[in-house]
Amino acid sequence: MKRSFLDRLKTNGLLAIAGAIVLLLGIPLYQLLLLAPQGYSEAFNATGTNISNSFLLWISGHTGLFIGYRLLLALAFALLLTFPFTLFRIIVAQEILEGSQLDDTEEEDDEDEDDEDEDEDEELTIKDNPATPLASTEKKASEEANGMPDFAWRGKGFAIIAAWSGLIGLGCIVVGTLFSMIYIAGSAAGFTAQTAVPANFIWLVSLLTILTNTVGGGLMALSTLFFGAMIARRGLRLWPRNWLFFGYAALAVAALYSGSAVAVASAPGQGQAALTTPAILLFALWILWFGLMLVRLKPE
Repeated sequence: MKRSFLDRLKTNGLLAIAGAIVLLLGIPLYQLLLLAPQGYSEAFNATGTNISNSFLLWISGHTGLFIGYRLLLALAFALLLTFPFTLFRIIVAQEILEGSQLDDTEEEDDEDEDDEDEDEDEELTIKDNPATPLASTEKKASEEANGMPDFAWRGKGFAIIAAWSGLIGLGCIVVGTLFSMIYIAGSAAGFTAQTAVPANFIWLVSLLTILTNTVGGGLMALSTLFFGAMIARRGLRLWPRNWLFFGYAALAVAALYSGSAVAVASAPGQGQAALTTPAILLFALWILWFGLMLVRLKPE
């Protein structure tokens, strides 16, 4: 494994750990220590929806706390934006390594056969041997320039879908969280008990909720499903035991995220479903696991 590639993996691992810690500790502590004493939960659940008059009234008096909460949530997912393509590169590199090991075995078998009739076929063997020093040098230079061989992505369609789904899904969550924060805080500015909820408020907030928890969560479900399947299908033949368990855990994350996405789509006015918080917490634990494995990688 190249040193520069390993350094990038460890850096992305630290980002993953930071994002996971914010989701697992930062958000709950913020809710417990800052929001709960100010009556956030009571205002949020006053009428069973997050678009009630009491909720807007609470935000108008605690705008800073509300913005801080949403910014912290957006930051947690923003720290994870490097995760999808980091895992994609690991999967591709691992499969390339397996392929190279198979090629080495085949080359050793060929060399044994060639040694038996070396005197007869020496000229032909030298001419047709693809592993010449020039070819090896060009391949090495290409790997050093790009971190991975050229066209390493070929034949990795599911991994590519997983990587892009994860990146777009995380982007939707970050953008939806920030836009809803701006719109809700703006609508709550100057809001009083006698103020009516803006006419377009309900469907706009519902639309942003769908973008965040249905589109974003659904794409994260697709991403974790394909990543988990890519790892699990090769099993211990390719992956160490801890990485294999990591792949199986991804399937559980995908199940929770998909259930949350469907539930939110059926009732977007609720803001989130019963499965949304468990899905995020399990995803955060999964990401923490991923980050810890990355920072513990060592060069071969």
